[in-house]
Amino acid sequence: MASQHRKPRPAGNRVAGIRTPALATAALTSVALLSQTATAAPSTDDKPSVEEVEKKVDDLYRQAETATEKYNAAKEKATKQRKQVDTLLDDVAQRAQKLNDAREELGSYAAAQYRTGASAPDTATFLLADTPQDYFDQTQLMGRMTERQKGAVDDYFADQAETMKKRQEAAESLQTLTDSQNDLKTAKATVQKKLSSARALLSQLTAEEKARLAAIEERKRQEATRKAAELAEQQAAAEAAKAAAQQESSDASGSGSTGTDTSTSSPSPSPSPSTDSSYATKAEKALAFARAQIGKPYVWGATGPDSYDCSGLTQAAWKAAGVTLPRVTYDQVNAGTTVSLSSAQPGDLVFFYADVTHVGIYIGNGMMIHAPKPGTYVREESIYYDGESSIHSVVRPA
Repeated sequence: MASQHRKPRPAGNRVAGIRTPALATAALTSVALLSQTATAAPSTDDKPSVEEVEKKVDDLYRQAETATEKYNAAKEKATKQRKQVDTLLDDVAQRAQKLNDAREELGSYAAAQYRTGASAPDTATFLLADTPQDYFDQTQLMGRMTERQKGAVDDYFADQAETMKKRQEAAESLQTLTDSQNDLKTAKATVQKKLSSARALLSQLTAEEKARLAAIEERKRQEATRKAAELAEQQAAAEAAKAAAQQESSDASGSGSTGTDTSTSSPSPSPSPSTDSSYATKAEKALAFARAQIGKPYVWGATGPDSYDCSGLTQAAWKAAGVTLPRVTYDQVNAGTTVSLSSAQPGDLVFFYADVTHVGIYIGNGMMIHAPKPGTYVREESIYYDGESSIHSVVRPA
């Protein structure tokens, strides 16, 4: 009976049937908590830093811009191919009608032969022949035909062969058009995927992280502006030195009557393309157009008038000046004369990155007008906006 009144021992301090001290229990609890903390910690550490997000987003926008230029090229190719296919199909239709008319004419010849009793079986053989060779092997029939009839037959088979050729060309062009349209869809899907990824990354940032990202971009902008000012100073110094040299050469030429030997004097330099008045006039028109677009949104694949991508803007600006540029950056870069960065003049095109996927129009003093990227607007900005290493080349388009 005494056993019934014995107090039960607490189960919490026993491990595998062994009684454990309270200190050991506390130690085990601490180890468990530390283990949980160590396991949970990587989830925080795995989150990318603001700097990593900024780089990743920039890379995605770059990739989207590359895909945009591929989209523009595929779209241009598909448009040209569609015109070619339509022309070929129209030509085939006209040739088919001509063949029908020729058949009717040949049928009238056959009917006339039948009425006059002239070798109906040979005429049937002619009409059923598969090729010109099969027919012309029937020399008996050829001997009975007039020159006009023979000419009609020759024309018929020549037109038939040419029509078959054009039909084949049309079929091949249709296949090329289909390929171009598939390329267009692929490029479009790639652009949309890259932009969605960039938006997703940005949406995950906290308000504090977005502020830090804005501060990073502001520092980059300030550095780009400083570099632009340096280039402006260098260009101004070069122009001043050039003007002084020309003045000195002019003064030396004018003092020749005093007996000074000027035979070794260098001739005055001929006007360079940068000082050509015709180019300057066109450049002013292109820049006036570009300035009027400031504030309009960047939209990939757009050529105006309400929105632009980078090459769409430069193409439209120079079109306003009477100069036709290709649609895409990697064609525009070959549509003019390459000049050094230090020799850049207003109106010149500044290309960026090794794959030539971005372009802006130079306005002087190290600045340009361009359509930067999705989510932004046409604006004036330093040509060093993405660092000096990003500049590929400078091209004078007219």
